[in-house]
Amino acid sequence: MTRPKNQGNSQPRWLFPFVVTVIFCLSVLPLGRLAVTGIVSAMQGGAHQLLSDPALWQAVYDTLTTSFFGMIAAVVLGGGFALLLTLFDVRGKAALGFLFMLPTMIPPQVTALSWIGMTGPSSTLLKALGLAPPLGSPQPLYSIGGIALLYGVQNAALVYLSLRAGLLALPRDGVEAARLSGASSWQVLKDVILPLSLPGFAAGAAIAFVSCVGNFGIPAILGIPASIYTLPTLIYSKFSSFGPGTFADVSLLSAMIAILSVAGLAVEERVLRGRDYRVIGLSGQVAVFRLGSWRWFAEIALWLTILIILVMPLTALVASSLAPAYGVPLSSSTATIQAYEEILFRQTVTRTAFTNSVTLSLTTAFGLLAATVLTGYFLVRGRSRFAPVIGALAEIPYALPGIVLAVAFILVFAAPVPVIGISIYGTIWIILIAYFSSFFAVSLKPVMSAFRQLDPSLEEAARLSGARFGRRLADILVPLVAPAAGASVILVFLIACNELTISALLWSAGTQTLGVVIYNLDDSGSFNLASALSVLVVIMVVVMMLALELMAKRLPKGVVPWRS
Repeated sequence: MTRPKNQGNSQPRWLFPFVVTVIFCLSVLPLGRLAVTGIVSAMQGGAHQLLSDPALWQAVYDTLTTSFFGMIAAVVLGGGFALLLTLFDVRGKAALGFLFMLPTMIPPQVTALSWIGMTGPSSTLLKALGLAPPLGSPQPLYSIGGIALLYGVQNAALVYLSLRAGLLALPRDGVEAARLSGASSWQVLKDVILPLSLPGFAAGAAIAFVSCVGNFGIPAILGIPASIYTLPTLIYSKFSSFGPGTFADVSLLSAMIAILSVAGLAVEERVLRGRDYRVIGLSGQVAVFRLGSWRWFAEIALWLTILIILVMPLTALVASSLAPAYGVPLSSSTATIQAYEEILFRQTVTRTAFTNSVTLSLTTAFGLLAATVLTGYFLVRGRSRFAPVIGALAEIPYALPGIVLAVAFILVFAAPVPVIGISIYGTIWIILIAYFSSFFAVSLKPVMSAFRQLDPSLEEAARLSGARFGRRLADILVPLVAPAAGASVILVFLIACNELTISALLWSAGTQTLGVVIYNLDDSGSFNLASALSVLVVIMVVVMMLALELMAKRLPKGVVPWRS
């Protein structure tokens, strides 16, 4: 009796080479090319010239300062929301959590524009309310503090998600034991819950710091007008004044950004080293503390925070888009939809940007899905000893700042592709490939979550009945992971459609994306046009998030970020 082919392994032989090839092209090749260029430049003396430039060290200082204080703001804001919404009997938790996530999902350049429209002497909204500072007063956001503040608003939800996940895993029996021993609610919070929540705080702070280090949109709009350069905006300025040593310089600058990002994560690991945070007991439900007469105060504080960080800036953005020009007070006689007509019907560049962003985002979302379904299946069901390494390599491009990834792909495709001799530098294809690399992990995680929840006996029964891998994939696996796959498509589309950091370095005439056009419109002084385009982007973000919210009940746990 002959043994059926592949009886001991349900995966086809071509799957491992396929996954390795994908990871090599999207992660190993670009990052390896970046590392080689930086090392060669350093060995040839390029590092000495760059390191002796005072502008570099000023940019490093500004990067560290804004990122550190932005991290602090994110921890205070996100930590407060996580504690109140998870541990206390606050009403409207679902709505508050959803709204608190919005600033993180909104592109950073839109966040910067909305806050500019809300503050300063030229604010359309403040002028309409009669609260604008006198003309000639400085714009307070064009400063280190302004950049750090918006970093905190942009990244507070990252701390919220990290800490909330830790709070939901706390042992409810341990908390109840402390209460039965006579501990007050404050003592339980101080002596039991907060110490056990330190890993969530540390992880959220580290993620927020890394995100601040790599942020381009906020320091580009708030910092460059005030001659404040962080490392990402310094790279952008060097590309703008392209010279013979540009590639070497930006490789070294990108390496510095990567080092700062790794250092931030290393500090997190150092904070937690030597401490044992293993939890014994039932988890998944935390104690709810009753606020009593303080509940109204807590709810007012939460909704007031949402008003300040979300509602007021977006209201100012809408007001700026309806004004005929930046700084003109908004009234019934001055309000106009001319800016919307301009960007939708007259401006060729905005129509091109809409087409490019939607096309790139849809192609990225669906193209990645085909690769991540196979990769996710391999990582979850496979028995390869290389699976952990492959999983880690898939995560690295998303973890690195987008500006680093953009530089890596410029270095890979600056010359024509070997063998075929075709150059994609300066075309939309290089942006697409960079998107594939950056958002691969975003597409992979929901699919892997779905595969982990599938009962392998279903596929095993089909395999023993003689069904080949393709048949099992089409009839069993894909239908069962379809909800998670749909969420993956929406998440990738949502993030890619509003992306700026990668495309800021890779775009050329005709390949502008929405993020690039918003930045360029603001840079050229067309604040009302930039605001109108930003309003449309925010509407699109809200629609996509609502679609995910409606799908949430059918999705594996953890796929929708703001859901428990």
